[in-house]
Amino acid sequence: MKFLSASTLGTAAAAALALTCTAATAAASGSVDNLSCAIGYVTGVGGSADSMREYLAMPDRDRYRYVADHPIQCKVSDDGRATGCTGLDNLRHEKVSVYDEIDSATISVVARIELEHGQTYPAIIVVQKKDVHCDD
Repeated sequence: MKFLSASTLGTAAAAALALTCTAATAAASGSVDNLSCAIGYVTGVGGSADSMREYLAMPDRDRYRYVADHPIQCKVSDDGRATGCTGLDNLRHEKVSVYDEIDSATISVVARIELEHGQTYPAIIVVQKKDVHCDD
C-alpha cells in the first residue's frame, strides 16, 4: 500500500512540474494559451462573436472588404458600458483585459472601442488568440 501511495505522489509531482514548465514556456513566448495573462495587447481584427465567426470563415481575399462593410456598433448604457455589439474593428496595439477563452483559435477580451465621435467605451469583443500578446 505504501508503494502505491509513493507512486501516486511521484506521478502528481511530475504532473505539477510539467504544468509549471508549460506555463513558464507560454509566459516566456508571450502566448495567451490557457489564459496565461490577464492584460495584453491586440493588433488585428476584433468584434462580435457572430461577425468574427463570419470573418474567419471567409477567404482571405474577402476579409478586408468584410471589415470595411461591417463597422462595429454597440448600444451604450447610461453607465457607459457597451453591449449588444455587432460588426468588427481593426485594433492597433490596443491594451485589453483577457476575459475568457472561446475556442482553440479565439478569445474574448475587454477593449476600449471608439463608438461615437472619438468617445471610447469598454466592450467585450472576440479576437484571434494569435493577435493577443501578453503585457510584459
